[in-house]
Amino acid sequence: MSSIVVSELEYAPPGADSLFFDLSFTVAPGEHAAIVGANGVGKSTILRILSGELQPDEGEFALGGTMLRMTQDVGMSNPTDSLRDMLVEVAPTALREAGRALHIAEAAMYAGDDDGTKFAEALTHWGDCGGYELEAQWAAAAKRSVKTDVDDFATRLVGELSGGERKRLVLDLLLNSGADILLLDEPDNYLDIPTRLWLEEQIRACKSTILMVSHDRTLLERVATKVIVVEGAGAWVHGGSYATFPEARAKRQELLGDALKRWHDEERRLFHHMKIMKQRAAQNFKNATKANAAETRWEKFVAAGPPPPPVPDQQIKVRLRGADSARRVVQMIDVSIGDLFLPFSDEVHFGERVGLIGPNGTGKTHLLSALAGTLGDHASLEGTINFGPRTSIGMFTQVNDRPEFRGRTCMDIVRRRIYDEEQAMKALARYGLAPQSRQEHQTLSGGQKARLEILCLELEGHNVLLLDEPTDNLDIESSEALEQALDGFVGTVIAVSHDRTFLSTLDRFVMITDDGEVYSLPDFEVGLAALQQPDKLAGLRLAKSLT
Repeated sequence: MSSIVVSELEYAPPGADSLFFDLSFTVAPGEHAAIVGANGVGKSTILRILSGELQPDEGEFALGGTMLRMTQDVGMSNPTDSLRDMLVEVAPTALREAGRALHIAEAAMYAGDDDGTKFAEALTHWGDCGGYELEAQWAAAAKRSVKTDVDDFATRLVGELSGGERKRLVLDLLLNSGADILLLDEPDNYLDIPTRLWLEEQIRACKSTILMVSHDRTLLERVATKVIVVEGAGAWVHGGSYATFPEARAKRQELLGDALKRWHDEERRLFHHMKIMKQRAAQNFKNATKANAAETRWEKFVAAGPPPPPVPDQQIKVRLRGADSARRVVQMIDVSIGDLFLPFSDEVHFGERVGLIGPNGTGKTHLLSALAGTLGDHASLEGTINFGPRTSIGMFTQVNDRPEFRGRTCMDIVRRRIYDEEQAMKALARYGLAPQSRQEHQTLSGGQKARLEILCLELEGHNVLLLDEPTDNLDIESSEALEQALDGFVGTVIAVSHDRTFLSTLDRFVMITDDGEVYSLPDFEVGLAALQQPDKLAGLRLAKSLT
């Protein structure tokens, strides 16, 4: 049976406290379950344990049947790897080991360290394990997922595919593999909205048992049949859609609070009764038996312990204040970047929330970098970009890659923006980063890096925010805190995002298509419809020059 059973699991990273303990849940055959929780609670760690990459400190688990796993950074590590190298890493264990051995033997043969005997043996073993059948699956998945033909997986490099193409190729392969169990870590990251819609359809149609980690609220609402909540160092299960999860959690918190209050009330009642009986026994020895019984009842009740209290909510408080600027914040005249998109012109005014949308690879991030002045020499900017007076620009990068932060602790980074250490610690605490205050930037999780970068934007006091996929690595509560802060932000926002919940909070949209056409879309509903049906864009194209 393709079930997942986890019982009393505990894990602590080397030299650190337990991430979780007494973690138990079950995923029935065919269920599509999602693990949710705050950044850093161990969601990805659970998948790593279930895949055998990590060993738990306590507890046990059982997976029924064949299992395949996709990590959140699949295909993102080395662009010079071949597609074969990438796809071997998501193969079943025996094929993965055979594929690695084949790669080593092939390299040795080409280097002259082997006369071809070991390569021939490795090739035979690859075939015996089912490698040629797997290669046929690769070819079928590539035909569906990659825009250009893949003739040879051994020579086609990972870097020749966009991040979205790599992710879709792996997802297509896994979701059509027939494996009993799939472990998917952030399957939606790097995917554009049309591909996320495809992913939803694929997951709903998949017969495998799926356990996934995702922060895409729309995706979770549409595909998750069970929600496993990691909080309070353990887990509890909501046996329904994510759409009903917030209400279920609020009800659970209320019930936990009521149960704890009832326990304390009962404990006080038993203790008070025991004291009264003790006093009566002191006055009349005939009451001694009743007094002892009352004391025993109270002691047993206390020894059993209270029910768990409500889990404290993560208190992420983002305060993006901003400042006033000129009415016209930025003017773009006949702007184009290389051959990514055709020249277009537009203006962004103070207070607007503008979303840059469109398929992957159309130049949205390049345009954002051009606005930030960080495009570099790898792409040529044509046209003119003018910013109005009193504008201060802050940029949030998609990969949170800040070389200047490497080797520096969170406290060091914040102290560059707040001189007082006590105030710096309070700022870190508002973002849930106080425990990481002495931790170096490169050791933070993706979500922690994202929160730190948003905190830096807040402290720098910009009134124009350029945000590249700001919610990709944020947990759901942090995303909601960011959205609430942007709602009250005195300034202008230009954001690239594929998070449909986040996009729905923006005012208007600029869409770049695969053909390089640039369109102005008035609201989220029109934008979403355009992404699904680009042929409905007639009459919305931005003019080449301002009129």
